[in-house]
This record gives sequence, structure tokens and C-alpha cells, in this order.
Amino acid sequence: MLIYIKEYERGFGMTAGGIAGLIAAIAFAVLVIFLVKLLLKVEKTVASVEKTVTEANNTIEVVTKDVDLLSREVEGLLTKGNELFSDVNKKVATIDPLFIAIADLSTSISELNASGKNLASRIGDLGKTTAQATVAGKVGQTAMKFFKQRNKEE
Repeated sequence: MLIYIKEYERGFGMTAGGIAGLIAAIAFAVLVIFLVKLLLKVEKTVASVEKTVTEANNTIEVVTKDVDLLSREVEGLLTKGNELFSDVNKKVATIDPLFIAIADLSTSISELNASGKNLASRIGDLGKTTAQATVAGKVGQTAMKFFKQRNKEE
């Protein structure tokens, strides 16, 4: 208590060490205030991140359920598609002989058409030859008449 009374009598004068201690205490108080503000902001950010992560997890669950549903539907569609292709292949196999018969018929018709053209060409050539023979015969008849008349006149 004696020291306190002596200090009181001196008027509480500050020494350099006391001033430095006071500055350090004020700086520490300011640092603590800034740290408290920073921690409050970090707390808000962590809460926001936590909310975002929760929403992302909920969205992932919904998407996973949707993907599972879609994969089941796609699997069903692929199964039905495979059955359809199998059915079409069986039907095509039963129709193949029909197409082979049609191809053979087409070949036969083409050959018949070629034979018809060949026959028509030969008949045309025969017609030309016959026409030439007819003309030659007419010329011959005219020449015979002419010689007969000449022989009579002589």
C-alpha cells in the first residue's frame, strides 16, 4: 500500500515502460476486436458453406434417384428394341425366298424381253428382205412384159 500512496503522491506519472505497455494493451485490444469480427464473418461463411453443401447433397440424391429411374427405363427400351430387331430379322428371313423368286422372275422377264427384241429384229430383217424381193419381182415382171411386147412387135 505504501507503493500505491507514493505513486498517488507523484501524480501517477507514466514512465516509458508504462506507455509502451499501454500501447501494447491497446494494440492487443484492437487485434482482438478485429479477430472477433473476422471470426464472426468466418462463422457466417461456414454456415453458408454448410447450407450449400446440404443443398448439394439433396440435389445429388434427387439426381441419383432420377438417373436410377432413367437407367431402368433405358434398359427396358433396349430390351424392347432388341426384341423388335429379332422379330424383324425373323420376318425378313421368311420374306427372303419371296425376294429371291422375284429376282428370278425379273431375270426371266429380262431374258424374254431380249428374245422378243431379237425376234422382232429378225422379223424386221425378213420384212426388209421380203420387200426387196417383192421390188425385184415387180421389176422382173415389168421387164418380162417389156420383152414380150418387144418380141411381138418384132
